[in-house]
Amino acid sequence: MVDQLDIALQYAHKNNEKFLHSLKEILAIPSVSTEPEHASDIRKAAEWLASQLRSLGMQKVQIFPTAKHPVVYGEWLEALNAPVVLIYGHYDVQPADPLDLWKTGPFDPEVRGENIYARGASDMKGQDVIMLKAVESLVKSGGLPVNVKWLFEGEEEIGSPNLPAFITGHKELLAADFALNPDSGMIGKDYPTLTYALRGLAYFELRVFGPSQDLHSGIYGGVVHNPAIVLAELISGMHDSKGRITLSGFYDHVQKLSREDRDELARLPIDDKHFLDITGVPALYGEAGFTANERTGARPTLDVNGLLSGFTGEGSKTVIPAWAMAKISMRLVPDQDPNEVHQQLLQYLKEHAPRDVRWELTVMAGGPASISDRNNIGVRAMSKALETVWGIPPYFRREGGSIPVVKDMQSLLGIESVVSGFGLPDDNVHAPNEKMHLPTWYRGIDAAIHFFMNLKP
Repeated sequence: MVDQLDIALQYAHKNNEKFLHSLKEILAIPSVSTEPEHASDIRKAAEWLASQLRSLGMQKVQIFPTAKHPVVYGEWLEALNAPVVLIYGHYDVQPADPLDLWKTGPFDPEVRGENIYARGASDMKGQDVIMLKAVESLVKSGGLPVNVKWLFEGEEEIGSPNLPAFITGHKELLAADFALNPDSGMIGKDYPTLTYALRGLAYFELRVFGPSQDLHSGIYGGVVHNPAIVLAELISGMHDSKGRITLSGFYDHVQKLSREDRDELARLPIDDKHFLDITGVPALYGEAGFTANERTGARPTLDVNGLLSGFTGEGSKTVIPAWAMAKISMRLVPDQDPNEVHQQLLQYLKEHAPRDVRWELTVMAGGPASISDRNNIGVRAMSKALETVWGIPPYFRREGGSIPVVKDMQSLLGIESVVSGFGLPDDNVHAPNEKMHLPTWYRGIDAAIHFFMNLKP
């Protein structure tokens, strides 16, 4: 006798092209959350998701306004004695710049070889559609075996400024046994992966001001301190020769790695060559005393994400710039507090910035790190699903990136998250020619079907 699982998998396989068409539809919407001119596109993407939920028979489908971009919600709660899974996703994307590096339009999805290329293909519209199509396959094959709630936000790429307030104001609506968050990825196409820890974020803009306007460097050079040089020296001093961050007290609350953690990270099928191949750098850099896997997932960092000062056009212009700016981000690990790190950076600037310039530090975004329970019911169901589809037990890793909503789910709703996605390291996330590997994407749909069926009472 053919059971529902087999029927659902057959449905998914028969509808591969239909599913791909849906992915292309949402990828074509330029829902860039940081750019005001795309506000209507954000709304269009939210409406597309709401339409998808209604087509699946979801109830109470609603687009909730927030102070900026809307939240999309839907639910289906008719599975008796089954757990409630809160499925999280975001439908906003990063800007596509620089456009000249894209081989095809960032919002003109195109399949080339085994990949589909478009902004958001991997982060995270491709992941959203995986979950939608897995649920569709089950709905069309006998019905959902579990209860589901959906939460799609449109501000993840700008730090989710309004999501905590929305969650706080809708705790009863969002109550669940655990959350499913596919906003992650795999170590490689042959290595199913579950993420159990995520680094936090503290993001700042630092501006250094000198003269009231740009000055002639011949006339005033030697008597006016150059803000660009001051900024470069301040940034240079934020690390020592061993790659450690020099802000006073920065490591005081960094949670130490246990032997179990280090053993699990050592098990990952990733070596230095992997990082060299992916990044194209001639040699790796980082904090002494830790492996590359430990540094990328379990140790804090401080990076410069952008620099701007003076004349940057073609040719030459001999000026002392009036100001210099840097975007500075820190990836934080468990027990570090973004507010405390902010104070540490302020203290560093007070101690090291010369008095012949002035400076301003603006907080842009922030959120704490998180660690999830690796033994909750959702993790067990996903682990079994991944092993079934890939044929090997999944790898557990600490993710270097930040997904603030995981911590929000813990602190505001009291629920753990299953963090597992199907993007690959070479997907060019946040960069030109972002892609999704379609064979892995289709296997992701299969795995999600298995996941939901594994939760059946």
